[in-house]
Amino acid sequence: MFQDLRDTLHEFQRTHRFGRGISAVQIGEPKRLIYIELEGRAYRLRNPVYEWESEEKFVLWDDCFSFPGLLVRLQRSVAVRIRFANEAGEVEILEARDAFSELLQHEIDHLDGILAVDRALDGNSLCTREEYERRYRGTKAMGSAKGLAVPEVLG
Repeated sequence: MFQDLRDTLHEFQRTHRFGRGISAVQIGEPKRLIYIELEGRAYRLRNPVYEWESEEKFVLWDDCFSFPGLLVRLQRSVAVRIRFANEAGEVEILEARDAFSELLQHEIDHLDGILAVDRALDGNSLCTREEYERRYRGTKAMGSAKGLAVPEVLG
């Protein structure tokens, strides 16, 4: 199954020019599996669960494999600690901050039936990729955890 997730992510990256992670539910498999590629490393997570989420939050524009043309402004924890089983079934703990933390939260949301649009901050927190490029190109809002927006840290 992880090979299918990897192949699907790579095809999506080839056709859409973005994407760092995918969950099994996004390809119609009702399994708690996540495949991520970030900073030259692949992560294969089975049954991930939160052990801890920071109280410190940040706001960003998020994109998603499920709706490649839509961006959603939402809030995430700055840091998380996740417990999961690796491919061999061994339990591991993963601590992540910033971009990696955001990506883990995004993918775990998929496993829990939550989409980015469900986390939109308000009625003005949705826009098309084209609208985002027109509005924010060259502004402070460009360049984030996902390459889309500078996170606004909330204390």
